[in-house]
Amino acid sequence: MEEVIESKLKKTKLGEIPYDWEIGKIKDFTDYVDYRGKTPLKTTKGIFLITAKNIKNGYIDYKISREFISEDDYDNVMSRGKPSKGDVLITTEAPMGNVAQVDRTDVALAQRIIKYSSSSENLSNDYLKWFLLSPAFQKELDLESTGTTVKGIKGSRLHKIPIILPPLKEQQKIAKILSTWDQAINKTQKLIEQLELRKKGLMQELLTGKKRLPGFDGEWKKFEIGEVAQQFTDKNSDNKISEVLSCTKYDGLVRSLEYFGRKVYGDDLTKYKVVPRNYFAYATNHIEEGSIGYQNLIDAGLVSPMYTVFKTNDKVDDSYLFRLLKTDRMIYYYQSNMSGSVARRGGLRWSAFKELIVKLPAIQEQKAIAALLNEADTEINLQSEHLESLKNQKKGLMQQLLTGKKRVKI
Repeated sequence: MEEVIESKLKKTKLGEIPYDWEIGKIKDFTDYVDYRGKTPLKTTKGIFLITAKNIKNGYIDYKISREFISEDDYDNVMSRGKPSKGDVLITTEAPMGNVAQVDRTDVALAQRIIKYSSSSENLSNDYLKWFLLSPAFQKELDLESTGTTVKGIKGSRLHKIPIILPPLKEQQKIAKILSTWDQAINKTQKLIEQLELRKKGLMQELLTGKKRLPGFDGEWKKFEIGEVAQQFTDKNSDNKISEVLSCTKYDGLVRSLEYFGRKVYGDDLTKYKVVPRNYFAYATNHIEEGSIGYQNLIDAGLVSPMYTVFKTNDKVDDSYLFRLLKTDRMIYYYQSNMSGSVARRGGLRWSAFKELIVKLPAIQEQKAIAALLNEADTEINLQSEHLESLKNQKKGLMQQLLTGKKRVKI
């Protein structure tokens, strides 16, 4: 982190700012183009069309939406102004307030996007991007917007929103510092993606026996799930348990109140099923989405009566089985056994689930595979925690540097 200094402040309509900083309207320091109007004709190839969907908080995502216009139509579509590297883009609706900078010129810009470029020696495009992303500007943007379900803002109102202007060299220093944090965040995100891919590859190899760990060579055996597990049907009839759990596609079992932020179940929990620690549970009607979990959160929790609960025996390692049951192959089996079934309305009940076939190595090999995959998870979790830390640091820096509460030495 660059050395910061304290500064004398003055009161303005945007709050207190350093005495040598100024406030002005966006339109007074920029040239702008509002790409409203007729929707361009889309093609399957040609010039990439950046839509509001592509613009995220600080960057352009070229993968999330891939639309194109004809090269012959480019000049007509971009007649109001072609993009240049460094131009600042902001979305005006659905979603509103996402900001990015143009990083390539072989693109076209769609509706609901406004392009800004500095027209003054007192404003840096890089700084403008960061200021438009700041909580202070986003608050003003929200106040100036209209709509309830979908918020939006007209260019005529957006251009008049005030921005805070430090001296140019300080703008450039602030932008450089925040970009350094962005680089660290991007590097960590890419590392997490690589670790996720590596883990996925390990799972595909190790959980199918395509790759064996050193020291293991015995044959794997096929079992029906009912041979290694049995259903558990106890209910909360005495109403002693109050913690309700829900099953999610990616995270397995979670605390319902904590996950949803509100109560999504009724007051009468006497018919809810008990899930003791180290038991499995799946959403009977939604297991084809991968909604199966392992209860390692509390001593005993509750799940909806529409769930199925089961416990394994000593032929299987729970950590290994949980990973196996979440694989694409098993999800395909769930889907196959549900679709076209007379009992479709009941989902994949235990009577059908217990007949599904799983191929298992000896228990010691199961434990070894699970341990290796657990290590992969630990590494991913550590990097994810580091990523959140970097994001929080960046957020704190933005709040301080873009309001002048802390100033950097030039």
